[in-house]
Amino acid sequence: MNQIRPIYKKELLGYFRSPVGYVILAVFHLMVIGLALYSGYYQRNQASLVTVWQTMPWVLVVFIPATGMRLWSEEKRSGSIELLFTLPISPRAAVLAKFLAALSFICIGLALSFSLAITTGYLGNPDWGVIFSGYIASLLLASAFLSITAVCSSLTENQVITFVISVSICLFATLVGSGWVARFASDLLPTGIVEFIRLLSFEQHFQTMAKGLIDISSLSLYLGLTLACLGINMIVLEK
Repeated sequence: MNQIRPIYKKELLGYFRSPVGYVILAVFHLMVIGLALYSGYYQRNQASLVTVWQTMPWVLVVFIPATGMRLWSEEKRSGSIELLFTLPISPRAAVLAKFLAALSFICIGLALSFSLAITTGYLGNPDWGVIFSGYIASLLLASAFLSITAVCSSLTENQVITFVISVSICLFATLVGSGWVARFASDLLPTGIVEFIRLLSFEQHFQTMAKGLIDISSLSLYLGLTLACLGINMIVLEK
């Protein structure tokens, strides 16, 4: 914990030492609210955040790579990564500190979007259990996307390359279980393999949790992938 705290504090404050962090938060907030309204938030005449959860995975596909692309790429570009590991800090502590700092920044972004939940509570009588379940799903999906971005960031010193690759991987993981992908894959692959691929869909598990159904398979997918990518991140840095 003593190794994690100073890096965590440095990384989290780093998001707010330049206008970039504020711009990312503002754009995220506007995208969540704007897409929810565009998707028929008021037209549904329901006190729920269904329209928010329908669009949240697609917002996170862009927001998370934008947040995490600098985690290791910036350290490698500036050469400060060599200084970092001359300090009495293990790669595991450095990886966890940077990951937790970025995840805390993401939590701030999600907290800002809670204004729409407050508005929903003012206009009607929503099921708060479902709303909080949606936020838990958003946090788990964000942590999985962030761990993928962290691995990509550790492989290159170019933040743009990190962003593009991370968005591509996260987008693929989100689309893999969609109906049109399944129909396309069913013409090429056996039914059993197609069904297995659909079980790996981030978007499908997210929508299940957003309905208030927090099951073991969804938790295992998100947490397992997050831990696996963090482990890969540590191995890359050690090499």
